[in-house]
Amino acid sequence: MMKMTGKAFAKKLFGARYERLPRTILLDVIIFWGLYIAGFQVQVADTVQILMISAFTAGVMWQALSSKDNAVELKHMLMLPHQPQKFVFSYVAALGAYTILTKTGLLLAVLLAVSAWKPIEIIGMVISMLHAVFMAAAVYSLRKYWYAGGLWAVAIVSAILFLGSKPWFGLLLLVNGFVAILILRKAEVYGFYQWESEKSHAIRQRKKASLWRYFFRYLGCHKNYLLNTAVMWCVAIVMPYFLREMAGLSVVPVGFAILSLNTPICILLSCDPDLEQAVRFLPGQKRRFCIPYCLFIFSCNMAADAIFLLSWQIQNGGVTVLMIAGAVFFAMQSAVLSVLLEWFYPIRGWKIESDLWHHPRKYVVPVGMLLLAGAACAWPVLLYVLLVLLAVEIVILLFIPKGHS
Repeated sequence: MMKMTGKAFAKKLFGARYERLPRTILLDVIIFWGLYIAGFQVQVADTVQILMISAFTAGVMWQALSSKDNAVELKHMLMLPHQPQKFVFSYVAALGAYTILTKTGLLLAVLLAVSAWKPIEIIGMVISMLHAVFMAAAVYSLRKYWYAGGLWAVAIVSAILFLGSKPWFGLLLLVNGFVAILILRKAEVYGFYQWESEKSHAIRQRKKASLWRYFFRYLGCHKNYLLNTAVMWCVAIVMPYFLREMAGLSVVPVGFAILSLNTPICILLSCDPDLEQAVRFLPGQKRRFCIPYCLFIFSCNMAADAIFLLSWQIQNGGVTVLMIAGAVFFAMQSAVLSVLLEWFYPIRGWKIESDLWHHPRKYVVPVGMLLLAGAACAWPVLLYVLLVLLAVEIVILLFIPKGHS
């Protein structure tokens, strides 16, 4: 039973013939070899390696467990006869394999290519990955007791920061991973199924007269999206210190470009095929949907930019009108480009929502904004040209005839 359940989930995640695995492994090998022969080397402390691998693996595992698409698959599987304990471990094993092989493997390839390492360190990395998978699953099964899971996560992160360089730290992770396995042995299989997601979806279906209401309800029903936005706000608070140390005032546009990397709010059509079908099916929806959606992303970007400017003023001082205008430009431009990508090139063929959040397309707009910010830093007069372009875009958005779509 455990083997059959695990195989069913694995085929869903990796493809009917596991065709996704060879492509992923080949990509990891190419990235490793390309960075390795480039000769680029950095020194990475053991504590940083463990924290990086653990946090990334646990984050992706949590996203996979929270996936709405997985909830549907899980619901269907639970209708069949099953043994709860074996079902839990087969489900966790399938998602863990997906997380490590398709996501963490890429990070591991980069770390191994750019840093000096010993065989014993690879063993430590493998232990960190497995520990992160089991702990994330155990904490997820205890969502009802979120405070206990939160304290557990904080304790482990603190242990990594203060004890991660100790030679015996791997044993501590093994013990903690064993504790997570014991918790999973007692976990209820229905604890992995999100009952509230269907209720929230029904509420959204009943109340969708206003797109803005839909946007905010959508964020309210996806707490991880709100968490991602909160993380970007934290980055906006601390980034002025690092940018000041790098290059001073001239690098401010780079901060605006970095803060445009808020993936979840930019994939609304890709992650909700039903919404995309409804929007494209009804007449005149191109303008009615795209403009509010653009303004919504602009509002989110502008909130992060405002926090960044306020933090810059407190730490460094010297915020000017031109800097505020630049924030408006980068927030609007990244919003417009994100909506255009979603409308003309939505992401399809993904297995679970984690594939969307880590899709290479998410870097297209931020990288474009980063190149534009670099050009504006090198040639300040370019910023004035960009502001004129912004004014033209605003006029088009506000005064485009309603009949056009």
